[in-house]
Order: sequence, then C-alpha cells, then structure tokens
Amino acid sequence: MEPEIALRPLTARSVVLSLLLGADPPELPGRDLVRMAGLLGVGESALRVALTRMVTAGDLLREDGRHRLSDRLVRRQRRQNDALHPATTAWDDTWHCVVITATGRTPADRAALRAHLTTSRLAELREGVWLRPANLPLDLPPNLAQTFRAHPDADPHALTATLWDLPAWSATATALHDLHSAAPTAADRFTTAAAIVRHLAADPVLPPPLRPADWPADDLRAAYAAYRDELIALRSAGQVSTEKV
Repeated sequence: MEPEIALRPLTARSVVLSLLLGADPPELPGRDLVRMAGLLGVGESALRVALTRMVTAGDLLREDGRHRLSDRLVRRQRRQNDALHPATTAWDDTWHCVVITATGRTPADRAALRAHLTTSRLAELREGVWLRPANLPLDLPPNLAQTFRAHPDADPHALTATLWDLPAWSATATALHDLHSAAPTAADRFTTAAAIVRHLAADPVLPPPLRPADWPADDLRAAYAAYRDELIALRSAGQVSTEKV
C-alpha cells in the first residue's frame, strides 16, 4: 500500500516563503513575486496582503521594492540547502555519539534541543543518547552535551534500522517523486516540490554501505533541483503562464 502524502495547502504566504527560500540571494522584487504567484493561481491582492503582513511580522525586510528574508528565515534557508546538498565526508565506520549532560532546562529548551538534534540528522537511541554515522559534521550548541566517536558492537545495519524507519522514508520519497512527476498543474508541482524539501530534511543521509538498495534520496534531490531550475528560468524570462505543465 502506498503511503498517504499530506500536502500543505497553497497560500499566498507559503508561495512567498517557498520562492524566497529557493532564491539565491533570498530576495526578489515585489513585481516578480506577484508574477510568479500568478503562475500558481494566487491573485495579486492576496499576494500583496501577505507581503505586508510578513513585513509587519518581521519575516521579511522590504527596501526599494525588493523583499528579502529575515535573518531567522535565512538560517532556515541554510538548513534547507543543507538538506538538498548535505556536506558528507568519507565514512570510516565510526559513529557520532552525543550524550546530553545539561540539567535544569525548561521544557521549551528541551524541545528546542531535540529539534536541533533531529535537524542535525541524529537519532535518539535512548533518552539523552543520540547517534548517527560519522559521515556528517556535528553542529551542537555549546555546554549541553558530550560527544564521542564510537564503534558500536551491534551490527551497523541493525543499529541503523533501530534508529530510523528507512522503509517508511523510502516509500514516501518514491510516492512524492511519482506525485511530482505526474502533477497536472503548476500549483500542484509547486506544492509537491515544497513537500519534497520537507521530506529531504528527514533523510538520515546514510553512508552508502548503510543505505538500503534503491535508496531514492538522490532521485528526489534531482527532481527538486530540476524544478528549482525551472522556476529560476521562468523568473529570469519574466514569463507568466497558467497553462498545465
């Protein structure tokens, strides 16, 4: 049975965020945002209301008719780019082991740390002990944990299967790829592309010896890269289209 894909509804705000998160540098003239939103079926008035609200909320900075991401959202863009282009290194069979040592933290602090560790593609073996193969650099807040390089006694494939639900991730990735390829409209392709980015953020980025056969992550990244190139070309050409793609 194919997994159900939960696609987030297309809104003016989500269009603005996705377009700017996909831009390098992350800023665009308002007229380009209006034009691109028109491609996706978002009207000019709705788009301009969203821009005004996002500037008021501090999500965007506006100057001389251009809108750019706030520093907070620039950090989110960096995380997104890391998901699309993970900076892997050769794997020497060792694992990162992160043991949380900080005490007296608030629930909000604990939740923020868990989110950071998950975003860093670590997985929790037991409370306070996080692992991953050492083919990615660690980026941890200071004074919260002790880190080690380890050679687990357990079979690394069995350990990997304990830490991540690889069949579920793979099935969703394949379904998203197929859904994006068959998307009948520009809005549908945009929505599925946004879902691809979110799913790639949960890819554990395993070294090749630990990946299951036919691991679909590279194909999914290639599909998104091709779609991003389409948007860049469209923006550069200044074209507007509401045709099916």
